[in-house]
Amino acid sequence: MSRILITGGAGFVGCNLADYFLKKGHDVTVFDNLFRKNVEKNIGWLKQKHKKGLTTVKGDIRDFERLLVNVKDVDTMFHCAAQTAVTTSVKNPVEDFEINALGTFNVLEAARQSNTDPIVIFCSTNKVYGNNVNKIPLVEKKTRYEFADPKYKDGIPEDFPTDADEHTPYGCSKYTGDLYMRDFHDIFGLRTVVLRLSCVYGPLQHGTSDQGWLSHFIISGIFGKPVVIYGDGRQVRDILYITDLARLFELIVKNIKKISGKVYNVGGGSSNTISLLELIQFLKGRLGLELKYSFSKWRPADQRAYYSNITKVKKDLGWSPSVSKEEGIVKTHEWIMNNRHMIV
Repeated sequence: MSRILITGGAGFVGCNLADYFLKKGHDVTVFDNLFRKNVEKNIGWLKQKHKKGLTTVKGDIRDFERLLVNVKDVDTMFHCAAQTAVTTSVKNPVEDFEINALGTFNVLEAARQSNTDPIVIFCSTNKVYGNNVNKIPLVEKKTRYEFADPKYKDGIPEDFPTDADEHTPYGCSKYTGDLYMRDFHDIFGLRTVVLRLSCVYGPLQHGTSDQGWLSHFIISGIFGKPVVIYGDGRQVRDILYITDLARLFELIVKNIKKISGKVYNVGGGSSNTISLLELIQFLKGRLGLELKYSFSKWRPADQRAYYSNITKVKKDLGWSPSVSKEEGIVKTHEWIMNNRHMIV
């Protein structure tokens, strides 16, 4: 049994990680400021399922002293707390920086000053590659974009360029955290791992037009609300079901000695890619869910095609997604249908 602290533990990824590790018998502290809509319902869901091992702390990663007190005796930290929306970062870049850059620095400094030398696993993003991804020539098909260069047939690798182009404030602030994670490993010896995530989805995700697009589409279809597609809908992402991500976190903790300091691109990979238009078609054809939608202009630095090359994480940890995109979408739809009271 170990002691785990999850920043942003009431959010979608954090709450699912808490559930996964509580089931395994670990003690889990959920550290969250509870600012986001519906996350208190996630906490209620956790408390109902787990009578032992769960501690909840209302706290903000921008408050270093509050963080330090709660970190000093933990074995592992999952840093999931973040400002997660590109659009919000453009509207309020100061808050975005304070949460994603300064907040991540606080997490690392608290870990450095702790009594236990905790493992720190950071949820980064594919947005660290910025608009550079859009420099890759594309093949335009009816429902999706595909990379024209065979070099990227398996997706974007970890050594793809991250500099010299537009990122948006969100991409910049997350990349700042990404860099600090690696530097605190190199300079101070912290046991850090960075996961550049691509489109994780599943239960407990309260998707909006700014973040969690797959769940947002399903929720909108169920409740009869229209969605806006920014761009032409052919943009492609690789999607990863949340239980596969939780399993990866477990593998990282077990193998930290050999992978400390590393960075991994993590998503569904080339076998789990889907475009917005293809998701709409799947929802209608497989689930009978009719979605009303309209189009608007592209958002800043929106990547036309992005999917993760997961070769490195497969090689190092023997991990690969086990839930197909079809199965995961159906499971997500089923969960939302059965838990509509948590969405409203």
